[in-house]
Amino acid sequence: MSPAPVYVGDDGALLDVAEAIAADWATLGVRGSFLARHLDTGERLGFDVDEPMPLASVVKVPLALVVLDRIAAGELDPAHPVTVDPARSSVGPTGLAAFRHRATVAVGDLLLLMLSVSDNAAADTLLDLVPATDVDERLRAWGCGEIRMRHRMNHMYECAAGAAGNDFSLALELALRDERAGRHTIETLDPAYANAGSAAALIELLRRVWGDEISVPTATAELRRLMGLQVFTHRLASELRTDTLRWSGKTGSFLHLRHEIGVVEAESGDRVAVAALTRADRCAGLAPDVDLAIGAAGREAFEALRK
Repeated sequence: MSPAPVYVGDDGALLDVAEAIAADWATLGVRGSFLARHLDTGERLGFDVDEPMPLASVVKVPLALVVLDRIAAGELDPAHPVTVDPARSSVGPTGLAAFRHRATVAVGDLLLLMLSVSDNAAADTLLDLVPATDVDERLRAWGCGEIRMRHRMNHMYECAAGAAGNDFSLALELALRDERAGRHTIETLDPAYANAGSAAALIELLRRVWGDEISVPTATAELRRLMGLQVFTHRLASELRTDTLRWSGKTGSFLHLRHEIGVVEAESGDRVAVAALTRADRCAGLAPDVDLAIGAAGREAFEALRK
């Protein structure tokens, strides 16, 4: 049996919400961690918030911040053109990763593609300019050492292929088997080797980005703008984007992992950062009920924390 979640909440009512979210996830066979924090009051609720998890495409948020910091320092030109060759590009269903022909794109637009449509080729092209080791070092220098950038995005697929050939269904079965056994055949599902982080570390990063307390204001402002352009609305955004709410987020998906982090801002002035990092115990490439449960968790947390 899995250990019971470790809950956090600043009062009994918030703890009740955290427990209800964990119970809803468990009903669907979903484990993971969740944290929501009001950026102004500091009140929070969640569970297993310090557990390190492989981040999949959520790691593109700290990567973008480091690239934007380099741009702000004059070390990178956002207008600099970079040619991407599909023959040597990264795997993925969107953006340049789905292209069949060479394309030349400016650095600033690579950032847009990476965050708006989660383009893996755009991310790995940026990592050609700012290597993962440099990103990881910068995160540590900023005091964000609990978020680790260890490898390129395409390495996730290389490791899956190494374990299962080109059979993505088999890779998913291996991921689920290993999850139950507490081991990792696919290296990039092991938090010790993956791009990894905890819900608490990610929420602290978002708090500092929204408060202009990390890098420089021009970089954090651009990161907020780009996160507001994400096109995917099937998880947290499904319940946190209306005429009176603005959602800025980033999803992450790989095999049984379904994540999203971001900030919801209300016309009332309430600002709540949310991180949902999940592992589903089923062989399904698509799980809309899990996505909807993530969205419901975000809405319940926001309603509990707003003033």
